Amino acid sequence: MVVLHYTAMIDSKAALERLCDQAVEVSAHYLVGRDGRCWQLVDESKRAWHAGAGHWGGRADVNSHSIGIELDNDGNSPFSEPLMTRLERLLPGILQRWKIPCERVIGHSDMAPGRKIDPGRRFDWQRLARQGLACWPTASAADEGASAPEEAAPLGKKDDTVFREAANRLGFPTEGPLDDLLDAFRARFAQQARGPLSAKDIALARHLARRFPVDPARRAT
Repeated sequence: MVVLHYTAMIDSKAALERLCDQAVEVSAHYLVGRDGRCWQLVDESKRAWHAGAGHWGGRADVNSHSIGIELDNDGNSPFSEPLMTRLERLLPGILQRWKIPCERVIGHSDMAPGRKIDPGRRFDWQRLARQGLACWPTASAADEGASAPEEAAPLGKKDDTVFREAANRLGFPTEGPLDDLLDAFRARFAQQARGPLSAKDIALARHLARRFPVDPARRAT
């Protein structure tokens, strides 16, 4: 898989110094600057220390099964156009070399809800999806002709269980607090949504789980 992060630092120089500091024990395969420059810090075949505790699709040691990309962003600002353009140039080669499907390009918060919030609600996942570099609820270059999400049904007594099951099929770890899972899900797929779990959240999660299950054998027809 590919895990996207933001640096939460003042600039790429500060991030580069930290990522190369052996005493800190944190690293990533790539750093993409807000000016569009890109540094490869770890060979793709090597393990980088970027993900930490968490899991995706039941895979606990994410560091050993992923390419980590740090994006030069302070966590409060929009992602720059040069950065996004460079990321769009970087990802296709990685996905092709390692045969990674678009649904396995994830955010740090996806694999560690409640512990991590990056790349955050300002990151443009839909832009990547239009080029087949990530998954998104509406049809994209990766799944031309996909249907729209189902109509939201009224909430029932087991609405939180249904939501957790759908999120789990997508790959999210679902054993933690519901609010953490919901926030991570919305940061990825419904960035304007707020408030408690809604019928719309559940319908969206079920729709995505049918189209992008982490286990392809569970893909609905």
